[in-house]
Amino acid sequence: MKKNKNNSGVRIKSLRLLSMALCLVTFGSAQTDGNQVQHGVVFYEDGKYGGWPANHGIWTWDNEILIGFVEASYYAENRGLHTYDISTSRNKYARSLDGGSTWKISDAYEAGQKAWGHDNYIPEKEAVRPVPMTKPIKDFTDPGFILTFLRHNNDDGPSHFYYSMDKGKSWEGAFEFPDLGISGIANRTDYIVDGKQSMTLFVTTAKSNRKEGRVALVRTTDGGLSWNLESWITPEHGGFDIMPSSLRLSDTELFTTIRTRTENGVDYISAYRSTDNGKTWKRLKDPTPYTGRGGSPPALTKLKDGRLALGYIFRSEYGSRVHVRFSKDNGETWGDEITLRCDDGANRDTGYPRITQNADGKIVMVYYWNNALTKEDKPYRYIAYTMFDPAQFN
Repeated sequence: MKKNKNNSGVRIKSLRLLSMALCLVTFGSAQTDGNQVQHGVVFYEDGKYGGWPANHGIWTWDNEILIGFVEASYYAENRGLHTYDISTSRNKYARSLDGGSTWKISDAYEAGQKAWGHDNYIPEKEAVRPVPMTKPIKDFTDPGFILTFLRHNNDDGPSHFYYSMDKGKSWEGAFEFPDLGISGIANRTDYIVDGKQSMTLFVTTAKSNRKEGRVALVRTTDGGLSWNLESWITPEHGGFDIMPSSLRLSDTELFTTIRTRTENGVDYISAYRSTDNGKTWKRLKDPTPYTGRGGSPPALTKLKDGRLALGYIFRSEYGSRVHVRFSKDNGETWGDEITLRCDDGANRDTGYPRITQNADGKIVMVYYWNNALTKEDKPYRYIAYTMFDPAQFN
């Protein structure tokens, strides 16, 4: 065990040095060799904190994009890594009607998300309690349908969900999500619509010690009234597997990328494939071997040209970075890491991306960012986007 820990430390140090060098190289090429990468602000207000889009969801209808995030009203600089007052945190949504260039913010509570949850601190007198769903959702395939999950903590939940039939302008719920007879579910949002009342859902569960986490696949075939545990994707180990980002590639093939941490604290992104519609899973080569101190959830999408795009953040107290990789063979192999953003004073309180492709073919990656290493600069702790044409990275 001691030998493994030492080897792990050497691996982390080597990967840190390599990644710092690559940042200098790829950032220069992405900015000066004809490639166009645009960075902008989704949400920023002076004195407020924006964070964690990956804990919510992203949905796209041509050039209309909806993304969830957390807003907190005040900083608490002595709190640790996440410098916000958790008691002021509320869920918000940002909507763009022009493919991601401009955004309008709305309040989740006002739209119907009225239950208390982690980072959604609704006062007790205003909060509703999640209830069991008694009427099925009529049509998952309706163009306006979306679904989102919230959790009470990051370990064993419990979780509840809302759904919308009007692209997130209003929400129905909160509805209890069952624990399925396991140690607990602390879920984010990662689902695939299979039919009018059938859905494949990827969930983060507690391990047997009730700590995060392990990834499983569950399904409903009755519009959300009941859910069945179909398979375990990851084994239980001393670290964790959490926050999957997944795709259906065919009627029988599913592919998922997962935020993984080893028992010794190495963070990376792992990948699994099923060719029998989720009954069994095969682990693939890791898409990225190291995602920095604290790690990054994956943000996965399939592009119109057939490639897979995987966005993630390398988190570092010396300067975090925004990356993307592409796969031409449905995740069997991945191209080189492409650095989209670095060297602008972001500490490791960053990341949690979501990714989509707009009607113009551009990739839009949304995440939280800051300029904490250069505190005189603004904005400081905000929701950001990076937009680019993936064709320039063929």
